[in-house]
Amino acid sequence: MAVANDPTLNGRRNTRIGLIITVIGFILFLMGASPELFGLDRSPVIGFVQITVLLIGLAVICIGGYLGLTSLWNGRARTIAADIGLRLVATGYVIAAVSGMADVFGFGSQPWPQIPVFGYWQARGIVLGEVVIAIGFLLLLPPTTSKES
Repeated sequence: MAVANDPTLNGRRNTRIGLIITVIGFILFLMGASPELFGLDRSPVIGFVQITVLLIGLAVICIGGYLGLTSLWNGRARTIAADIGLRLVATGYVIAAVSGMADVFGFGSQPWPQIPVFGYWQARGIVLGEVVIAIGFLLLLPPTTSKES
């Protein structure tokens, strides 16, 4: 019989919630990265709104991934590696956000009076941020213990 405060049930529920949030974030990320998939492409260049939607989607992916992966710990104390992983996820998002909004912040390839355009170095910065986020997610995974029978 299942008890309401059973950590296994709460862990499963939180894992599902994290996965649902991550999928929603992925859809938002795709909407920003490739709006033509949704019939929303109105410009030949990637502009401010697309970059903003892409970064919002990436933030939602980070939140959902964090919720889902921390629920796998099932109430156990997290390791130092998992805490470092959480910080790497946050740092990776900051790298991606600053890289994506470089023109808006004033240190990109397009000075302020011009329309912000997503350039080569901005794309590389976002990819670098995503790699750091992925490393952080890997560190958030709980260690497996082998049970000998």
